[in-house]
Amino acid sequence: MDKYPDQKRAVQYLYPPTEPFDQRLVSVGDGHQIYMEQSGNPNGVPVVVLHGGPGGGCSPAMRRYFDPRVFRVILFDQRGCGKSRPHASVEDNTTWHLVADIERLRSLLDIEDWIVFGGSWGATLALIYAQTHPDRVSRLVLRGVFLMTQAELDWFYGGGSGKFWPEQWSKFTSLLSEDELSDTIAAYNKRLFSGDRATEILYARAWSSWENALASIHSNGAAGESPGEYARAFARLENHYFINGGFLEKDGQILDQMDKIAHIPGHIVQGRYDMICPPQAAWKLSERWPNAELKMVRHAGHALSEPGISAELVRIMDRVAEGST
Repeated sequence: MDKYPDQKRAVQYLYPPTEPFDQRLVSVGDGHQIYMEQSGNPNGVPVVVLHGGPGGGCSPAMRRYFDPRVFRVILFDQRGCGKSRPHASVEDNTTWHLVADIERLRSLLDIEDWIVFGGSWGATLALIYAQTHPDRVSRLVLRGVFLMTQAELDWFYGGGSGKFWPEQWSKFTSLLSEDELSDTIAAYNKRLFSGDRATEILYARAWSSWENALASIHSNGAAGESPGEYARAFARLENHYFINGGFLEKDGQILDQMDKIAHIPGHIVQGRYDMICPPQAAWKLSERWPNAELKMVRHAGHALSEPGISAELVRIMDRVAEGST
């Protein structure tokens, strides 16, 4: 019998919550300490989970995509967010610092190579890490692909998705002047790094609400208000990375370097109606990656918690588990 008979109820097929057997802060240099945890089987197949944002942080729910009898699950909060310290800091916080942090964790945990599992910005970081250290990645499992291109940023922050969500786009842009609408990332950057905490939180909440409102296919546009300090870290880090083009050498770099990881088996899970990271990026990635399989989930948007996306990710990891036992 199919373990996933009803994708609308797929969340119930996630694995039961597990408690970490290891939790700690790891010093990674530059004054940063990152929170890291391990759960599941200490002697199992290692898988590192890369959260989105940048700035989103990991959560206990992220452990539930993996059979704890089979997998050794490593989660960590990237620099500046979650339980990592200093909070909301963008100093010495670039893509390449994060790639080095991932390698530091792998070496610290005495892992030869591991599965890298990431969604949205986590998928971006997973691809960049794999292209930098292809011999350390045994498999890539990606969701809601974001390739850190200007075209993707223009779509989400230049009014593309706003054509589908005009009322939410109006709220996002209402805090800006007319002449700032041509570059909303730069306009928000001024306020998010203004030095005035109240201003930073006001604009951080607006930045976060715009993204949260569009995450799920079932959204009615009511994103709710994020806690001030969480929103501030999320928005500052995300804006910092986006205004700097992800700290890549050139636009389109990830696709141009896919030959470096063509041999690595991969899985791409993409919501057909993803308003944040449209499916075109996942399709382009699959075209450059013959060793990957692409699954377009019919009734799904962007969020990891979308039932169809959750079901597909658990299905993939169960297949991987079967092949490792």
